Amino acid sequence: MAERVVLHVGCLKSGTSFLQRTLGDNREALAGQGFCFPGRRWQEQVLAVIDVRGHRRDGEVPADAVGAWDRLRAEIAAWPGTAVVSMEFLATTPPARIADLVADLAPARVEAVLTVRDLGRSVPSMWQEGVKNGDTWQWDDYVAAVRGGDPLQPGPARRFWRHQAATPIARRWSRGVGADRFTLVTVPPAGSDPAVLWRRFCSVVGLDPAPFALPGPGNESLGAASAQVMRALNERLDGALSTADYNAWVKRLAKQGLAPRRAVEPAIGYAEPWVAERAEAMIEGLTRLGVRVVGDLADLRPAPVVGVAPPDVPVEAERDAAVAAIAHVLRVWPSP
Repeated sequence: MAERVVLHVGCLKSGTSFLQRTLGDNREALAGQGFCFPGRRWQEQVLAVIDVRGHRRDGEVPADAVGAWDRLRAEIAAWPGTAVVSMEFLATTPPARIADLVADLAPARVEAVLTVRDLGRSVPSMWQEGVKNGDTWQWDDYVAAVRGGDPLQPGPARRFWRHQAATPIARRWSRGVGADRFTLVTVPPAGSDPAVLWRRFCSVVGLDPAPFALPGPGNESLGAASAQVMRALNERLDGALSTADYNAWVKRLAKQGLAPRRAVEPAIGYAEPWVAERAEAMIEGLTRLGVRVVGDLADLRPAPVVGVAPPDVPVEAERDAAVAAIAHVLRVWPSP
């Protein structure tokens, strides 16, 4: 077994994709420092977490996930140094399962890293992420549910807070791996150089950040108009597609046909006083918890997200986004 395993456990939309792409694109630089990022593709880590957490798609365990955790553990076992696993679905792992994970990886020293971004950016990002995965919640209904809904009941509040309530997530993981083996990394404010987050992450993991080539923007976020088009498309589809087909066609359309329009569309704007109040409560909770922090908890104080609220998007802008999506399909995708 590797001497040490670092689990990067989330939160969702906290720079995780950027860190995963950096790790996955620089395996030689990692190996040169005694580290591995197991799996030939990052998707193998996703499948391993789906397997170990018992997650289901369309009511069934995905066939390619069966045994994926054991396969990943075998690769980690064969590595003599440090292995880094990054998968944000781990954030919601309950205490008993965290203990099982630590036992599964013994005798390696297991550490956990939690990246956290301010709630002001997380609210629109999480709504958009849901829309890109088939949700049909109207923006105003979603925000109202996140603000005042019951986080214990199925719905937007539960989905949001189980992935964004940093204090209970940090509490579970710091107790599960040990306080001395847990670190919270704050995501720098909007407009910061992405290298700042990378250097913070490296300081925790024990990497020299210099040899790594950082990826360009992922450009998978949607502008407000494109997000509205995706939401309307989901509503029209009404669950008719399997998860596999949705990912293959609709998510592909979002990534390839609509995301590039971010350069010509306003972002989803958001600024509400309640978010600042929740952020202060989060900062206070994390301070009381006493976890090690790299960065600054002040980074979790939200600034207004500049852009337009989805309901205020002009119909003409939605039409332009929809036409651009259709044109992309006709121009790029193979003929029947």
